[in-house]
Amino acid sequence: MWGKSKANLKQADIAGALNDERAMSEIIIDSIDDGVVLIDGQGVIRKFNPAAANITGWKQTEAINLDWKLVFKFIDDKSEIVDPSTTAIGKAASSGQPARDNSANITSKSNNTLALSISASPLGQRQSDQSASAIVAVFRDVTQERQEQNQRAEFISTASHEMRTPVAAIEGYLSLALNDKVASVDERARNYLEKAHISTQHLGQLFQDLLTSAKAEDGRLTSHPVVVEIGEFLEQLTDDLKFAADKKGLAVEFTLGNNQTIDATAKVIKPLFYVLADPDRLKEVITNLFDNAVKYTPEGKITLGLTGDTTTVQLYVRDTGPGIPREDLGHLFQKFYRVDNSATRTIGGTGLGLFICRKIVELYKGQIWADSQLGQGSTFYINLPRLSGQQAEAIKRQQAEQSVLAPLAS
Repeated sequence: MWGKSKANLKQADIAGALNDERAMSEIIIDSIDDGVVLIDGQGVIRKFNPAAANITGWKQTEAINLDWKLVFKFIDDKSEIVDPSTTAIGKAASSGQPARDNSANITSKSNNTLALSISASPLGQRQSDQSASAIVAVFRDVTQERQEQNQRAEFISTASHEMRTPVAAIEGYLSLALNDKVASVDERARNYLEKAHISTQHLGQLFQDLLTSAKAEDGRLTSHPVVVEIGEFLEQLTDDLKFAADKKGLAVEFTLGNNQTIDATAKVIKPLFYVLADPDRLKEVITNLFDNAVKYTPEGKITLGLTGDTTTVQLYVRDTGPGIPREDLGHLFQKFYRVDNSATRTIGGTGLGLFICRKIVELYKGQIWADSQLGQGSTFYINLPRLSGQQAEAIKRQQAEQSVLAPLAS
C-alpha cells in the first residue's frame, strides 16, 4: 500500500484498512494535503506520499530509494544552492532534535522555485553521536501565501513611506503654530493644537513602525554589526534613558551579574561581554523596552541588567508595574498584538514595537522573551551569542582591514 494514491484507494481497501493499524496510517498519510517524506539513517527516502509528489514534481516511484538531497534541492532568495546540513532536514538528522523552517525554498523537478514551510522530526537517536536514526518531514507549498505576504508588505512599505512626508509637514506647521515666537494663539486654541500635535506625532510613529516592520519581514532592515562591549554600552544607555523615568518619578538602576548595582564612582572589576551587533539597532530595542516599562509602571523603579556565561550574554529590562497576564506572554512579540486591559486602552501604541524588537534580535541570532506575574512587574530578557576576547579582537582586526581596503577596491 506504500505506493497507492488517493485515487487508487477502493472502498474495500479502506474498509479493510480500518482494522489494520499500519494500513490505516498509510491511508491517512496518503490522503492528507501536506507532503510527507520518511528518510532513513543513510539519507535515503523510504516513504513519499502523493502530496509530496504533487508539490515537488517527483513521482513516488522516482523519489523512493533516492538520496533526499537529490529530491529536495534547497536554494536561498538569490537562487543559490543552500548547504543541505543547514536545512531543517539536515539539522534534524545531525542533531537528533526537531527543526522547522517557514521560509525555505526548493527547486522542483521541473526547475520551478517553490516556497515551503517544512518541519522535520527525528525518529530515534544513535547512541554514538546523537544523530537521528530516521527523519520524517512534513511540508507544504506556501508559494502563493508568501507572494501575497510580500505584496502586502510592499504596499505597507510604499504607503508608509509616501504618507510620512505630509504627516511630517503637518507636524511641522503645528509646531510653528505652538511656538510663541512665531504665532499668537489663545489658550483654548492652543489646547486643540496641542492635541492635534500629539495625534500627528502618534500617526508619524505608526507610519515609521509600519515601514520598519515591513523591512524587517522582507530582509531589508539595514544592519552594520560591529563588536560591542555590552557592559559599557548598557551602562551608558541607562544614563541616557534616565530622563524619561525621572519625569514620572521612577528610579532607574543598572545591575551587573548577580544583582550587583553599579555606581559610576565605584571601582569595580567588570567582566567584558562582547557581542557582534549593530549598536544603533540594539539601542532601538533597549529603548523600546525601557519606554514600555516607563509607560506601564505607575511607581517604583526600572532596572536594566546584564549577566551571562561563556556562550551567552543576557540583557534584561525589569519594571515594578502591574504585570502581564500569563496567557498574553506568548503573543507579545506578534505583529499588532496588544494586551487588552485598562492600561493599554488609555496608553497609546502601535502594537509593532515588540515585533520589531524580536526581528532585530533575531538578526544577531538572539532570543527575546518576557516573564511576568500580575502585581509583581515584568522582565524582558534578551539573549545574544557571546564572543570571547580573542574572537572580538579578530573581528575588529578584520573589519579594520576591510575599511582600509574598501577605498582601494572602489
